[in-house]
Amino acid sequence: MARRLRFIGTNSGNNGCPTLYEDLDTGEVLVQGDAVTDPDDVAHLRNVRDGEGFVVVPRVLLADFAPREVNRVSVLISFDEFGGMFETFEHTAWRLETRRRYRSDEETETYRRFARGDDAGWDLDDPWCVSRREQVALGKRFERVRIMDNPPTLGQRYLLDNARRNAEVGEDIRNLWRSDAERLGLPAEDFWLFDSRVIALLHFDDADCMTGVELITDPVEVARACQVRDAAWHHATPYDVFAAQVPSAV
Repeated sequence: MARRLRFIGTNSGNNGCPTLYEDLDTGEVLVQGDAVTDPDDVAHLRNVRDGEGFVVVPRVLLADFAPREVNRVSVLISFDEFGGMFETFEHTAWRLETRRRYRSDEETETYRRFARGDDAGWDLDDPWCVSRREQVALGKRFERVRIMDNPPTLGQRYLLDNARRNAEVGEDIRNLWRSDAERLGLPAEDFWLFDSRVIALLHFDDADCMTGVELITDPVEVARACQVRDAAWHHATPYDVFAAQVPSAV
């Protein structure tokens, strides 16, 4: 069935190109412009799929007529898709961890050993560690800031011990007291920021189980996440230095 299109605008005079249209049923925007057909030009484009086409329009067309407001629909991805992002990102993966406990940690044998006062027994050759080392060897960076209460919860002490393992496979982990995070106005939410362009917001239930992952690409939200990252990273302390500041659990 043919699309129902609404003319948005053009800055080309009377020759009909370039122009923007809106699909009245889907809200999608159609762009009319000069086709890009040179194979050398197409070769520079990313993730080109069969059937896709490309057009060139003046920047001023988008500045004058591109929609400024949009009702964004949440995009939820599976845990498998989320896991795959740690191998497909290009440069940086940055995490803010703000929770006092994570049920997924408590279900592990390393946590149970740590809670008993024994060595956690980190396995540096498990699949997770192998994958991290492989990605770091490609020049990619994994960084985290973990928020800690004073006194810390058992789960936070476990993650401070866990930082030794993560550092061994190439992650850079820093810590920040919750009082400092609140003073800086950091959000009380957990997310990954990939390549400074995609947010993976982690959702949890009241039992501290992760229930879903929401992808956010809104430029305003991404810019905000980058500001959060910069502030948190600047004020946080490397985990090994921070550990010396943590009061004993005894």
